[in-house]
Amino acid sequence: MAQVGIVMGSDSDLPVMAKAADILEELGVSYEMTVISAHREPDVFFEYAKGAEAKGLKVIIAGAGKAAHLPGMCAAIFPLPVIGVPMKTSDLGGVDSLYSIVQMPSGIPVATVAINGGQNAGILAAKILAVSDGALLERLKKYSESLKEGVQEKDAKLQEVGYKSYLKA
Repeated sequence: MAQVGIVMGSDSDLPVMAKAADILEELGVSYEMTVISAHREPDVFFEYAKGAEAKGLKVIIAGAGKAAHLPGMCAAIFPLPVIGVPMKTSDLGGVDSLYSIVQMPSGIPVATVAINGGQNAGILAAKILAVSDGALLERLKKYSESLKEGVQEKDAKLQEVGYKSYLKA
């Protein structure tokens, strides 16, 4: 049974939302992924959002561009955490999406990550689930340690070869 629902308003959002799926897989968190439109198929959307809790979903990651109503509409219906991923748009660079998602009315919170921040949305979903899952918390700690080690390896290489050679590599 999936713990996280990843939804997006268009398949054009898939490259960004795939990053959420990838990190959830890496952390061993089950998810489902759906293209669903709050505007173009509201009846299907309402059925999904109303049924998500009963299906066992604990967190929804919702990506949307332009007017970006999908995350807020999910939050209005789904009683558990929703994470919004604003999509970079050709019109306004994603700032329109970001503003739309973060400016939810009182009582309808949506956690929001950076524009095109699919990976961080996946990590945040895992951290929310880790509150009640000690094994997942340990996997998150190992993931954080791997990030630290990656930075240390890069610095060691920089110190060894100097910045000019580092840039050429």
